[in-house]
Amino acid sequence: MKCPFCSHHDTQVMDSRVSEEGDTIRRRRRCLSCDRRFTTYERIELAMPAVVKRNGTRTEFDPAKLQASLRLALRKRPVSTELLERAVARIQESLLNYPEKEVSTDHIGELVMSELKQLDQVAYVRFASVYKSFQDIEEFVNAIKEMQKPVKPQHTGNRPDAADNA
Repeated sequence: MKCPFCSHHDTQVMDSRVSEEGDTIRRRRRCLSCDRRFTTYERIELAMPAVVKRNGTRTEFDPAKLQASLRLALRKRPVSTELLERAVARIQESLLNYPEKEVSTDHIGELVMSELKQLDQVAYVRFASVYKSFQDIEEFVNAIKEMQKPVKPQHTGNRPDAADNA
């Protein structure tokens, strides 16, 4: 760590403490050159991939936009806020684990459709009609047929035999 006073690169950690929230580490340091002391803070920084729009422009991922899209599709549907927030969290987690530094809006749209397919059939068709720019009734019929296909169960992190051992 570079000393903020003399710019020397060799400092010694005198004390480390975790914040009350548990998301930051406070380190008290001493410069080995000028002997002055200073404090640094460490925190985790999660980097979401950049979003590449259909027209080629790039933008930062905005979870509020994602939530607004889902909320619009689920408008006046019997889906709780808790289920909506869980869906948003699953999509965000998927994007955090995305192997590339950029993700297309098409990929995000597919993630949203997958979540809506499990949450609410009407919301799924609503979102699909806008996302895929339906031009005629046949595309609605195809979306409904797609929605009626069996949904693959999502991995819950539990071992398949865990229930047998209970």
